[in-house]
Amino acid sequence: MHKKLFLSVTAAAAVSIFTACGGENNDNTAAENQNGSNIENQEQAAENGTNEINNTDAPQQPEPQLEDVPDVVAEVNEAEITKDEFETAYQGMFMQASQETQMTGEEVNQDELKEETAENLVRNELLVQEAENRDISVSEEEVEQTLEELAVQNGLESSEDLLAALEQQGTEEEEVMVEIEEQAKLDELIANEAGDIEVTDEEVEEMYEQMTAQQEQMAGNEGNGTELPALEEVRPEIENEIESQKQNEYAHDLVEDLREDADVTIHL
Repeated sequence: MHKKLFLSVTAAAAVSIFTACGGENNDNTAAENQNGSNIENQEQAAENGTNEINNTDAPQQPEPQLEDVPDVVAEVNEAEITKDEFETAYQGMFMQASQETQMTGEEVNQDELKEETAENLVRNELLVQEAENRDISVSEEEVEQTLEELAVQNGLESSEDLLAALEQQGTEEEEVMVEIEEQAKLDELIANEAGDIEVTDEEVEEMYEQMTAQQEQMAGNEGNGTELPALEEVRPEIENEIESQKQNEYAHDLVEDLREDADVTIHL
């Protein structure tokens, strides 16, 4: 079950810390993985006295194409990334990509998405192996903190809610904790690599200005006059975001170094 659980928790849009690394993927998505389904017919409100709208001609949502995926998708220094792991990751990324392309009317390029998924899994495996090579260990408190963070990222109120959601999907708590411990080790690996990160006032102000400009643009497009809170109110969140971005840069550089000396074969 190597890494399978963590990928299902984050819907695989964020394989480990590479969620924001390399500009390939952005935010974590919900914990569920869903296949495409037909768009249901919509009904107008009864008070309008109108009939049901017939949407039988509406296009079907696309479905992930996994028939040609080999049993072993990739090999990383003799460790195998299996079809089962890949499918779990791909379904989450496909769901997110489908939601994004529905806004533009475009179709998901599944060949490119499969390559991206495989690359993310390879990167994650390289980090896992490096954490093992460095004998990184984590405390129970660190594991619990990681679990709480994943719960928040997936829109849940507590780690208990996350465990309950995963149990409904058929994953036992013991399996969850094994994967959470692995993720905590990866977090520790990157923290060690990055060292003490300094966030300057200039960086905070620059990001706040960017956020303000984006908000103003959205307000202009939507006719909404909502303004951002004052800088000092959101400073802690901005500092955390900048720190995360810098950690991701260190993670990216580390993986690039590991990749140079690694034996990696992708079979897609």
